[in-house]
Amino acid sequence: MSLAIPRARGSFSKCEAFPYDSAPKYLVFDRAANFDGSVVDTIKSFGIEPKRTTFQSPWQNGVAERFVGSCRRDLLDHVIVVNERHLKRLMNEYVCYYHCDRTHLGLAKQTPAGRQASSGTTVNANVVSMPRLGGLHHRYDLAA
Repeated sequence: MSLAIPRARGSFSKCEAFPYDSAPKYLVFDRAANFDGSVVDTIKSFGIEPKRTTFQSPWQNGVAERFVGSCRRDLLDHVIVVNERHLKRLMNEYVCYYHCDRTHLGLAKQTPAGRQASSGTTVNANVVSMPRLGGLHHRYDLAA
């Protein structure tokens, strides 16, 4: 998934690109030809500092590539996206799922948001299933 920025001035606002005041301080992108001067100017007009990866250093895109791959495997391979609004809603839900519910091996099976694992379980404890991403994934907790 790539960020397509229209070339016409005034046709793309910061609020459309980054809703809910979520604009990053930096935007890292590679040296592909589609990221020309107009894209860099647009990014700067949003108050975001563009950072290009080093020439012939594809390993610098590893984090972004891993997130895109996870998003594709966890979500986009299983749904049919109807329109742009639908995709934005799905992506907002996926980012919440990715940070709050999905465990990561690199974090010792913890979540980036730091969700604490339930403790003090008993043999006959009830488990509650909470659907995520429209039931595509689930989060399981102990019943109160």
